[in-house]
Amino acid sequence: MAKLVECVPNFSEGNNKEVIDALGQAISQTPGCVLLDVDAGASTNRTVYTFVGSPEAVIEGALSAARVAGQLIDMRQHTGEHPRMGALDVCPFVPVMNISMEECVTCAHVFGQRLAAELGVPVYLYGEAAREESRKALPTIRAGEYEALPEKLAKPEWAPDFGPPTFVPRWGATVTGARTFLIAYNINLLCTKELAHRIALNLREQGRGIDQPGRLKRVQGIGWYLEEENIAQVSTNLLDFETTPLHAIYEEVCRDAEALNLPVVGSQLVGLVPKKAMLDTAEFYIKKEKLFILEEEQKIRLVVSRLGLDSLSPFHPRERIIEYLVQAGEVDRGLVAKPLGAFVRAVGGRSAAPGGGSVSAAAAALGAALGCMVGLMSYGKRQFEELDPIMRKLIPPFHQAMDELVAMVDADSRAFSSYMEAMKLPKSTPDEQERRMAAMQQGLKTAVRVPCALAEKVSGLWPALKELACHCNLACKSDIQVGAKMLEAAVFGAYFNVMINLKDITDEKFKLVMSQKVSGLLEEANQGSSFVLALLEKRAA
Repeated sequence: MAKLVECVPNFSEGNNKEVIDALGQAISQTPGCVLLDVDAGASTNRTVYTFVGSPEAVIEGALSAARVAGQLIDMRQHTGEHPRMGALDVCPFVPVMNISMEECVTCAHVFGQRLAAELGVPVYLYGEAAREESRKALPTIRAGEYEALPEKLAKPEWAPDFGPPTFVPRWGATVTGARTFLIAYNINLLCTKELAHRIALNLREQGRGIDQPGRLKRVQGIGWYLEEENIAQVSTNLLDFETTPLHAIYEEVCRDAEALNLPVVGSQLVGLVPKKAMLDTAEFYIKKEKLFILEEEQKIRLVVSRLGLDSLSPFHPRERIIEYLVQAGEVDRGLVAKPLGAFVRAVGGRSAAPGGGSVSAAAAALGAALGCMVGLMSYGKRQFEELDPIMRKLIPPFHQAMDELVAMVDADSRAFSSYMEAMKLPKSTPDEQERRMAAMQQGLKTAVRVPCALAEKVSGLWPALKELACHCNLACKSDIQVGAKMLEAAVFGAYFNVMINLKDITDEKFKLVMSQKVSGLLEEANQGSSFVLALLEKRAA
């Protein structure tokens, strides 16, 4: 699969539409770059561009925009609420799909070197790309901002990583690097800039200094005032949203604001956000408020409501969540995106993939879907009101498994395709033969692991299916019966896909472990299906 890198250049212009548009066009017209978002701020006088592409493409896209910035932005005239030190202030590279952090570090080094060489400007490395520990943190490099650069560049310890150690008045300096996904998140307050900054100091990891650290790890923060909206904001950067999630920042700001008798009036996401960050926050409020929400779309709607993400402008998930944007730009979205008729015809084609493995995954997904349906048909109705607590517990595992098993339809097809590609590798020399054999063995192991994972996923559903059979609406008896047999058939298919690929694997230990595991899962599926069917017959008698 293609390597995908996100690049998020921040340019020091947020008011001049012609300049903002010209920078965006420079990116979008670069072959291989897909511009996902342009977020301009008038008070900050800064625009954040988000685009994705291959490593080579995003480097070219960032350079194209930098050349335009060199012609159109003059830092001698720049003022704004956001800290900055250059026309292209910061340009991080972020791993998105099928790419390592090390490769993004290489992107930053190549970009920084070429930018310095072409434009003759000083460039610093930060984050994972930093060559010195003292330069890892962006605020440290940017301390003193543009105005401090003449003095800073004269100091040997602040010599740039690339380019001349001389002040370029029109440009300033640029920081580039590699990092994990950063979320720019601002909470709105009806108060002064100073009060907002006071709360930011309480929360950000740096706090007020070494002796007074803030409460939240991996968070940067500052307070400022948005003149165009007539509100203050606690503006934060989440450097690791799994360490400190969105809801943690929002709730902590609300806590400090309440202590100061200040109203919080929603919040704002700048640029794009990973889907997981939204869903993690949804789960927090679902648990906190004892809600029952299954659908991803509804969970995201809950987050928009609870955080007030549409308080300043409409929040459109399809335009703001990076996975949705990447998915929308994909030409081939796989088997699961096809209509049912097209999927069936693909299976019936003269090709080894998709085959029995993909069909088994589809059968498992349908079995889980029937379990979910039976649960929902037994929930939320007055006549089954006493079952609501039970169904709230039983429905989510089927709903989650349904989505995960659907993804395995394509995973199985890809796994077998990787083996077929390995078979096509050259085999003229002993070295080529060795590489080909190693790739084929790896492909076969992957082709075994995917159906085995499918059988394990189904294994986790039998306890819930048995309990569902004990309590469900008997009008759905045939549906849960079909669901049980579909899950059993899926494991049956997974078993035979594992066994046929094991015979050509030379790793005897691997063969024994996988054979024993899948045989046990098949026996469990036979017993689980029989138990569910017998239980339903007993209830109906």
